[in-house]
Amino acid sequence: MHKRNLLTFGILFLLPVGLFAQDKPGLDQRINDWFAPKADVWESIVFTTIPLGPTDVPLVVLLLIGGATFFTLYFSFVNVRKFPMALRVVRGKYDFVAGNGKENIHPDKDLITRDGDLPDTIRDESRQGEVSHFQALTAALSGTVGLGNIAGVAIAIALGGPGATFWMIIAGLIGMSSKFVECTLGVRYRDVDPDGTVHGGPMYYLTKGFREKGWAMTGRVLAVIFAVLCVGASFGGGNAFQSNQAVAQITATFGLTGGFVKSFLGIGIAILVAIVIIGGIKRIANWTAKIVPFMAVIYVAACLIIVFANYTYIDDAFYQIISQAFTPMAGLGGLVGVIITGFRRAAFSNEAGVGSAPIAHAAVKTRYPASEGVVALLEPFVDTVVICTMTALVIVMYNMEGAFTYGVTDELGNVILNSSGEAVGGVGLTTLAFDSVLPHFSYVLTVAIVLFAFSTMISWSYYGLQAWKFLFGKSRSADLVYKILFLVFVVIGAAATLDAVVKFSDAMLLAMVFPNMIGLIFLSPRVKEELNSYLKAVKERFHA
Repeated sequence: MHKRNLLTFGILFLLPVGLFAQDKPGLDQRINDWFAPKADVWESIVFTTIPLGPTDVPLVVLLLIGGATFFTLYFSFVNVRKFPMALRVVRGKYDFVAGNGKENIHPDKDLITRDGDLPDTIRDESRQGEVSHFQALTAALSGTVGLGNIAGVAIAIALGGPGATFWMIIAGLIGMSSKFVECTLGVRYRDVDPDGTVHGGPMYYLTKGFREKGWAMTGRVLAVIFAVLCVGASFGGGNAFQSNQAVAQITATFGLTGGFVKSFLGIGIAILVAIVIIGGIKRIANWTAKIVPFMAVIYVAACLIIVFANYTYIDDAFYQIISQAFTPMAGLGGLVGVIITGFRRAAFSNEAGVGSAPIAHAAVKTRYPASEGVVALLEPFVDTVVICTMTALVIVMYNMEGAFTYGVTDELGNVILNSSGEAVGGVGLTTLAFDSVLPHFSYVLTVAIVLFAFSTMISWSYYGLQAWKFLFGKSRSADLVYKILFLVFVVIGAAATLDAVVKFSDAMLLAMVFPNMIGLIFLSPRVKEELNSYLKAVKERFHA
């Protein structure tokens, strides 16, 4: 179907969907009530806990922490050693080494050294891929930098105290190693169609990598499990939740009410999403290359305005963050509780080890997989160490005069304001912090939230589509069906209150960790081979 016809069809289809989503009072609540028990069962499975001191720790969080620590040690702190190199690769300094879609300047003798293949029997790997290193990085960042950086971090700090920020930063730093490993594998084991279209991600390195080891069936089963979970996560946490929160923030900021308003805002967002995702990863990457830097600069700049407006609290804020990382305030679950709170928020925010980012990074133009792995390690740094820390500083400074009590929340995790006893969510808490500096400064936050939600949706549409095609084939019809379903969930998410469905989908996202982390650990020797190959190529050609 022609792209313009698809867009027209999608718009006409979304109109009745939006009206239906809010037309019948209580319909969404009935769906939610029916689905809630199933969501609770699934969530209890995914978030199975084990006792660690006085705190019950989710096994999935321990797996993420343990995997990240293992990769950091196994690759000799690649997250620190190769950080300067990552910046140089993104700037294009080593493009002549990896090709990056430029003219083929590699002599035949260079092609022989890549994998021991003969030049006449292989394709020019420098021409494989669809996007640049920078575009791949921003596409992946747009999927991780989202509402979790604003709402999730605010609640984590409110619940775990300022000390949770310290452990959040540590988790982000070691998570850089996990991103390096999974994104290197994403490029190494990708599929490239004759027309240059790239298909990659855990589905492919689990299938191909385990086949190399003689465990073809195991790899195939793990790949299918991952793909199913990825599709579910793309409809829920990567889509419906984002549109729901974006519309909620818009209506709250501008005082809009009514189901029709939410529906048409949802339809408007869906149309914008459709314009981008119909063009595939190239158009997605072109948009994210512009949106991600812009939205990051807006949000960080706004946070810095708040920080410097409260400059007298800067030293106190950092003192609380460091001191309470080791001597937490009473009632917060002790030291282990604060550590887990910080690690859990960082892991949920940057998705290091989840397996989503390799799907975007696999589309890069390069002949050396490790070149993109090095670029990918920047992702948790930007997402967690920079943006999440900015939110944390804003919340800690806002609470210097006792706006709320750390560790005191209601059953939904909302903070209780000391002045009024009102319960506010994460976004609400950050909004109060913004408005405390300048009246109506929360309008800037609204812009950031909408951009964060939009960028997350377009990236997750690509993640889900790749998983969908792995399951149902790489046909035009499969492509069309998924994109229409995705747009429908944008509208439903904006108009309805399907908390249980989104809760279920979020649990699916974290469940992706289990098959993915198994693959990362077993295939990590392949990553070391790729890293050595790339470093050797850089050394030989850069100093030639």
